[in-house]
Amino acid sequence: MNEPGVRDARFMREALAQAQLALQAGEVPVGAVVVHGDSIVGRGHNAPVSSHDPTAHAEIRALQDAARTLGNYRLDGCELFVTLEPCAMCSGAMLHARLARVVYAAADPKTGAAGSVVDLFAQQRLNHQTAISGGVLADECGELLTRFFRARRQEARMNAQPLRDDALRTPEERFRDLPGYPWPPHYVNDLPSLAGLRMHYLDEGPREAPLTWLCLHGNPAWSYLYRKMIPVFLEAGHRVVAPDLVGFGRSDKPKREGAHSFEWHRQVLLELVERLDLRDIVLAVQDWGGLLGLTLPMEAPERYRGLLVMNTALGTGDAPLSPGFLAWREMCARNPEFGVGRLFARGNPHLQADECAAYDAPFPDSGHRAALRAFPPMVPERPDANGAAISRQARDFLSRHWEGRSLMAIGAQDPVLGVPVMQALRQQIRGCPEPMVLPEAGHFVQEHGEGIARRAVGYFRP
Repeated sequence: MNEPGVRDARFMREALAQAQLALQAGEVPVGAVVVHGDSIVGRGHNAPVSSHDPTAHAEIRALQDAARTLGNYRLDGCELFVTLEPCAMCSGAMLHARLARVVYAAADPKTGAAGSVVDLFAQQRLNHQTAISGGVLADECGELLTRFFRARRQEARMNAQPLRDDALRTPEERFRDLPGYPWPPHYVNDLPSLAGLRMHYLDEGPREAPLTWLCLHGNPAWSYLYRKMIPVFLEAGHRVVAPDLVGFGRSDKPKREGAHSFEWHRQVLLELVERLDLRDIVLAVQDWGGLLGLTLPMEAPERYRGLLVMNTALGTGDAPLSPGFLAWREMCARNPEFGVGRLFARGNPHLQADECAAYDAPFPDSGHRAALRAFPPMVPERPDANGAAISRQARDFLSRHWEGRSLMAIGAQDPVLGVPVMQALRQQIRGCPEPMVLPEAGHFVQEHGEGIARRAVGYFRP
């Protein structure tokens, strides 16, 4: 037989799973389950915003579900588990349903009706008494709420700040309900190099985690590219920071192609690492994420523990660009309005249509696409090109002085930065072992990333 504390924690985790569903839907992350005996008979999560219903709290919806299951509005002998102390409305419904017991996780000092503001369950004059218990998984459930409201406040502050006249900002509604991408946004706009532009990044997991995965995307992707890898890193108890380069994703988009340069984007990333004080970093890079990212560790080697390198290169300017890249650059010049979603669909036939469409979300029109036009010509092709000297310095550092661990994963179907390019890069990274080769994967190898992430978690385990 389960101990009472173990049993309560088990059902509270089921309520927490419901809270995660609310979070994914953009609702305040509260979840609840109703239990009869040892079986869950009702589930619910917050939905007042999406349903336009002020009564659609998690507890009410769970009570309704349980009543339908049991065929009775009276829920005698049932228990309700909820991730946040119930409000007066929900407490009244629980008492009317004649629940035997209510268990909540985090206290609610603003609207809690189980002792924080009022205690309806202590009213002896009521014709039914329901036992109340609090504090089960309080830290875990409370942290979910804290992060949600912190992100909301930050988003409100950032949205209140004026957009620069020379930039565009993709409407927020284009990022709602994207499949597999439930994480709240974070923004920074006061890095010196940003000069008021707003940069978006994901920041998930504990701040004191043993490892922090800094996930850098390339062109024409954005942080959505890492959605299959992030859950694996979080499951291991690690922290994940995944920025959108300026011009991509949720970040602001300068109108002029000339606003973009290799060294400027690199400096922004260096300042972001400093601002967030990232340490014990495993740098996960692909495409432009590697062109830029592989130049970062030499500036502060003590911050970095490892490299996870996927289908990328160093832009040193003293070696010919690959035929695949030259063909890609020519295609971009001929067809500057190419469909990003269609590009992903062609290279990743296993993707669903809504996943491919998500890659188009940041780019509603030509004005938002300046970075997509600017990046292909930015790859250093000559020794004196912008970023070439820095890349040569990085090559020297990685080949002679890099002391962290390295892991390489290659999408073998990539015509631009496939196996030959990556094997040449491996020779430039000190101690880099034989790579993982994914025969079915193309350029955007992260779309097969769950297996890579699991391998990487074990490989880089502290």
